[in-house]
Amino acid sequence: MLKSVLIYFLRVISKKIIKKYKPDVIGITGSVGKTSTKEAVAAVLSSRFSVRQSVKNYNNEIGLPLTIIGVKETAGRSAAGWFVIIVKGIKLLLTKSKNYPDILVLEMGADKPGDISYLTEIAPCKVGILTFISHAHTEFFKTIKKIAQEKRIIISHLQQDGLAVLNYDSELVMQNAGATKAEIVTYGFKEGADLRATEINIIKDENTGWPAGLNFKVIYKGSIVPVFLPGAIAKPLISAALAGLAVGHFFGVNLVEGAQALGKLEPLPGHMRLIPGIKNTLIIDDTYNSSPEAVKSALDSLAQINIKEGAERYAALADMLELGSETENAHRELGFKVAELGIDYLITVGEAAKHIAKAAREAGMEEHKIASFADSEAAGRFLQEKLEEGDVALIKGSQSIRMEKMVKEVMAEPLLASKMLVRQGKEWQDR
Repeated sequence: MLKSVLIYFLRVISKKIIKKYKPDVIGITGSVGKTSTKEAVAAVLSSRFSVRQSVKNYNNEIGLPLTIIGVKETAGRSAAGWFVIIVKGIKLLLTKSKNYPDILVLEMGADKPGDISYLTEIAPCKVGILTFISHAHTEFFKTIKKIAQEKRIIISHLQQDGLAVLNYDSELVMQNAGATKAEIVTYGFKEGADLRATEINIIKDENTGWPAGLNFKVIYKGSIVPVFLPGAIAKPLISAALAGLAVGHFFGVNLVEGAQALGKLEPLPGHMRLIPGIKNTLIIDDTYNSSPEAVKSALDSLAQINIKEGAERYAALADMLELGSETENAHRELGFKVAELGIDYLITVGEAAKHIAKAAREAGMEEHKIASFADSEAAGRFLQEKLEEGDVALIKGSQSIRMEKMVKEVMAEPLLASKMLVRQGKEWQDR
């Protein structure tokens, strides 16, 4: 009951704030890539405008209003804390803030049908970005068609003077292109995308020999601009950068300016972030969350990293949640993928992830190269013993499995965990 009252007040206040200050709203949704895209868009636009973006994973009926009000932390279970937040929102309505941002860059999540409609009703978008459509939250949507129907609201509600930014590489995204009356700009790697990435190279650090970032070129309307993403190895981060450049161009930021802004952007904690590991190893920390397409992409990135002779690649994969009837098949596909890519060692965490291990065995992966654990701490201790100099380990799983604990176990400087890893705040300490 109290939560319902809180959500009501947050909705009413944040909706009125949008109407009063009239910021341009950029809404971002998709099965994967929302947060990285949000960061890229904000980085590009911040070179010219006052921009505020969603913090953490604040992309629902509570988190989105908090961003609109300008609050970086929830009040948890504190009634007094929520009262202070509501009062802050009311003050924005009663007075005229000179510092309210020109642009809001908002993640919009869809855990269940109706979520995107609810959020866009609060904050109608000038720009809608659809990153990817795949199996995620199928427990609540049942079919991928219903997921697509929900996600496309981000572009179908746009006005004619708006912009729909679509991932050209996602077939399901492009199938929904006809749902908008706004201008459309596409991005991707395939021939035919308006903004296309080409000549992609992993740049090595001269001192360590480990990857230092990604270099690529962007082609748009005959112009070619080089871009460097520091600390990045994953192609989805390039996709996010392309979306950022598309939005920037719409607001008058040229490609060169946008590329310069992206050159200062590093991966967020838990988003394919490269972390030095114990014994001169490398950890790919992708522990923010997990879904089938995201894991496949992360495994591809792991396989592409050059390692010295005798070193090994480890994939530590945990349960992917909210997949409903797709749970077993989705996990099994990952097991086959691990074996197909020739990953040297597979570690699984959780009950559903046992399907990954089973499928990997069926695909010919040797039994002594597979280990399964019930929790991330035990898996972390095991990996700590196994790692040798030159090894690379990818660590990934859904949020509640807390795979960042595994990263902390094997990172070279665990005292830096509070700055480098996800879910290090007080609200997560006892979970």
